[in-house]
Amino acid sequence: MIGIIGGSGIYDPTLIENVVKMDVATPYGTVTLSKGSYSQRDVFFLPRHGESHSVPPHLINYRANIWALKEVGVSRILATSASGSLNSSIPPGSFVILSNFLDFTKNRPNTFYDGGDSLVEEKDVVHIDVTEPYCPELRKVMYEAGLKENLPMLDHGVYVCTEGPRFESSAEIKMFSRLGGDIVGMTNLPEVVLARELEMCYASISMVTNYAAGISDKRLTHTEVLDIMSKNHEDIKKILKTAIPLIPAERNCDCATLLSGAKAD
Repeated sequence: MIGIIGGSGIYDPTLIENVVKMDVATPYGTVTLSKGSYSQRDVFFLPRHGESHSVPPHLINYRANIWALKEVGVSRILATSASGSLNSSIPPGSFVILSNFLDFTKNRPNTFYDGGDSLVEEKDVVHIDVTEPYCPELRKVMYEAGLKENLPMLDHGVYVCTEGPRFESSAEIKMFSRLGGDIVGMTNLPEVVLARELEMCYASISMVTNYAAGISDKRLTHTEVLDIMSKNHEDIKKILKTAIPLIPAERNCDCATLLSGAKAD
């Protein structure tokens, strides 16, 4: 089973066929998914911000979203997002396959394993490994899909995740760049970590919509981000459609065994 999480500008499941909506109850709330198919593969679609971008990044129910996808049998997740560039060599219009992250979120529930309050695995404490946070198999598939569509692809990039919903200050952007960040956004954390805690393969492609504060000489607006995503959302769909049939039937990565050795004694 394949799950697609659509970010800013990607709200509808038109890239899949025979769509049926379904509500999935989770311990963290009910999530509405769209189930369909593409290239003879079952695909579930979830708009991260809701169908009309009504949920800001700091209030997204990340745990419910990931749990719901796991509940219906999804084992691979392809995620999309919009981001700002921290690097003049990564211009707007680029598509970046995320390879690592820097987490600057502050107030988000970021694990399924809360010890005594945990709802999984007999209330275990788990320290999940994030040395390589994104599934290498899915990353390769998404990169190759973008190349097949002749799009400007980067096969790696460090994603800096901020709390939002405000944009970052120019001083913060300067710091993130010095720490090794390539692009900045507000939604990839804790999403990728939660997927790993449930031993799901997860890869994310981010479209660069603008230069970040201090790099750009313009005032940043969310309208600008959405306008650029609107113009390029067909390219995102092309990448996803090309990627789905390239995903191997069997998982050939370590994502399915991430909990081995991760539980505290």
